[in-house]
Amino acid sequence: MTLVDTKVEVHYKTEVSRMERVPRVVYTKEFKEEAVKMVMEAGLSISEVANRVSVSKSSIAYWVKLAKEGKLFGGGKQKPVTEEQMEFARLQRENAELKMERDILKKAAAYFAKESLRGTRS
Repeated sequence: MTLVDTKVEVHYKTEVSRMERVPRVVYTKEFKEEAVKMVMEAGLSISEVANRVSVSKSSIAYWVKLAKEGKLFGGGKQKPVTEEQMEFARLQRENAELKMERDILKKAAAYFAKESLRGTRS
């Protein structure tokens, strides 16, 4: 039987940290339409679309549900979206794509590095 050291050191800050409220994100009609199209027409899973566009799975699922009911853009409760919000949403999508590409390249580099090591040891 192997014994494992379970000692944990805890350091507390003496300063009181204040939680700041995260601003609510407002998505454009076009953004929601594209996300719903990715699920309904392209056949991607809700999880895959959520990862690609950096939106929660529950939001995507809700938009798909509303689209199937024909209620996605009814109601008029949505506030107008500012230029800054549109740019922020675009940058979030771009950031998610870049992270995905980076992760793929990391895995490919690790794979090829492992393969090249095998070839040199024979």
